[in-house]
Amino acid sequence: MAGNERQARLADRIRVILAERLEKGLRDPRLGFVTITDVRVTGDLQHASVFFTVYGSDEERASSGAALKAATGMLRSEVGRKLNTRLTPTLEFIPDALPESADHLAALLQEARERDQAVAGLAAGARYAGDEDPYVKPRVDDED
Repeated sequence: MAGNERQARLADRIRVILAERLEKGLRDPRLGFVTITDVRVTGDLQHASVFFTVYGSDEERASSGAALKAATGMLRSEVGRKLNTRLTPTLEFIPDALPESADHLAALLQEARERDQAVAGLAAGARYAGDEDPYVKPRVDDED
């Protein structure tokens, strides 16, 4: 659909504009190392949800989120100047849960590796429960 393509183009353009602006820096000392991970625009192009991650501790993430929320008006006016649309979408900054879910996935993979190693250790010293070769073989008639 043409509407979905326009949404995607607008979201990508907003992501680039915001990333360039954040690269230049804001005059807020609370702002840390912020990365814009995704932007999603509603179907009517009136609202944009901006997902971001912050490199650092939980308190740095919280302070950077507060700094972005405080700078929303200035960032929206910059987006409005650089977009060639009749209406400028409102911006909502949402912390992305990507790092936490990636850490959780890495922990699960590590646990799976440890369990696989334990099973391999058990299998290395295992013996057959019955005969070595449990399959029936045809008899060989001895001809004397």
